Amino acid sequence: MVKKQFQDKKILIVGLGVLGGGVATTKWFLKRGAEITVTDLKSREELKKSICALGNDAKKIKFVLGVHNEEDFKQADLIVVNPAVKILGNKFLETAMRLKKPVTNDLALFLDEVKNPIIAVTGTRGKTTTTNWIAHFLKAHFPKIHASGNSSDEALLALSERFSKDKKTPAVLELSSFQLEIANRATRAPDIAVVTNLYQDHINRHDAIKNYALAKANIYKNQTERQKLILNFDNEWARYFVNQKPKANVYFISLRPLPKNMNGVYVRGNTVVFRDGKKESVVYGEQTLKLLWARGEHNLYNFLNAALASFLAGVSWKEIEKRIATLPDIFLRQEIIIKKKNFIVVNDSAGTSPDAAIAALKRFSREGKIIFITGGTDKQLEFKKLADEIKNTIEPENLFFLNGSATRKLMRELETRHYFRNKKKNTFEDLKDVLLAAHKKMSGTYSHLPIIVLFSPGAASFEKFRNEFDRGEKFGEYSKQIFK
Repeated sequence: MVKKQFQDKKILIVGLGVLGGGVATTKWFLKRGAEITVTDLKSREELKKSICALGNDAKKIKFVLGVHNEEDFKQADLIVVNPAVKILGNKFLETAMRLKKPVTNDLALFLDEVKNPIIAVTGTRGKTTTTNWIAHFLKAHFPKIHASGNSSDEALLALSERFSKDKKTPAVLELSSFQLEIANRATRAPDIAVVTNLYQDHINRHDAIKNYALAKANIYKNQTERQKLILNFDNEWARYFVNQKPKANVYFISLRPLPKNMNGVYVRGNTVVFRDGKKESVVYGEQTLKLLWARGEHNLYNFLNAALASFLAGVSWKEIEKRIATLPDIFLRQEIIIKKKNFIVVNDSAGTSPDAAIAALKRFSREGKIIFITGGTDKQLEFKKLADEIKNTIEPENLFFLNGSATRKLMRELETRHYFRNKKKNTFEDLKDVLLAAHKKMSGTYSHLPIIVLFSPGAASFEKFRNEFDRGEKFGEYSKQIFK
């Protein structure tokens, strides 16, 4: 039976949203006896699907839609913020905090509610792959485990109810900076926290990269000396995170030998080495390392993070090695969706930053001639390095743009490098038209040349799609029609 710990408490849910998280949060509080007001700047029509998903529960809720009322924030006993709602500069939330109203989100509630061991992963790049690979390795001990967290498929508070029936299986969570922004308001932190790396991203949300870094740092802010933190020594922001003075035991990963005073797992020559205190041991040899390098440098980093987290959670290096051959490809992360003799199509729609597009180009440029499809919505990011990589890797006639604010920014960078050489830019407004043009370009050649059609937008999707998943699903659907 569910405890009615919020019986008759006035709960204000800020942001019902359209992806299901706000619906799950609302239902969770209703089960616990709360009196709920839902406020969202979207209209009732825009939220129709979410309101329908509440079913008969919608009759028990006060809806304030298309507007926020300051009085609702002042009267609430607890304010629960959807991760999609920007906190910095939000005058309503600033008023609530000034009045010392408790403000939280679904992640902080989850951390306080769930008693299972928690392994959590954040970072700019690689967090989805790392999270899924940790779950893959932990299946050796926990058959029911699966990756969760930053997904619309299963909201965190809905997930918490499943864990209430299974106290042993660890929760393996991917966490975004949006979720982590106020997660330090929880009384508990993950038992093992991983920060894969930090690069410029989401500046449109956080206003400055240091605010973005501080949000990421909340993953370990409440950790104790008995808990563990994994950082990427090769990433320039590792020092910043260390300077935040985490209380947890800190481990590092690196593609080169770590300094003698640091614990962690690293590459030395043709081996992978683990060091913990004065003990140091070679855990993988040349053959295994070669298999890992074949997935690309970025995936070697993902593997080191996932393997170290899994080992610290109790899985042996030998058990991890047995599961390397079956490591899954991750949906919309450099996902090979069509594979023929000398032709592949890669869907990297979840590559929403220039760094992600660079990683995809570096991986696949070794495998054949690339027809590169890129572009989307700007998040106030820099495109200089991506422009350099494109200039070094892609011929202008093999570059296809899906138009958007980020696309135009990238084009300007390429123009300053005299990239186009007076050639026509292949720019399209519709994703299907881009694919038709790309198919026409390579039609009749892939039977005897290794061709890779690589879709890695390096940008957000909001000008033309609901999100990167909607974009990726449409790319997959159109590709199967066009490249059949």
